[in-house]
Amino acid sequence: MNVFDKVKKIVVEHTSVSEDSVTLEASFQDDLDLDSLDIMDLLMVLEEEFDVQIPDEELQKMKTVGDVVSYISENIE
Repeated sequence: MNVFDKVKKIVVEHTSVSEDSVTLEASFQDDLDLDSLDIMDLLMVLEEEFDVQIPDEELQKMKTVGDVVSYISENIE
């Protein structure tokens, strides 16, 4: 399973978002309708799942599913 597929699975499992709406271009707030608390919870689950730490300054830049997938892909072993 690649990084995007794992991220997509986690997003669907931990939110009320449908699988079809989770794309690399999908914005967490605009397209997936997640608030900042939902996003923070989701990112904590992703950090744990991928054993990666996402610094606060990086979190501020992450607006889309693709942003998260790119960061994780670049920072996992």
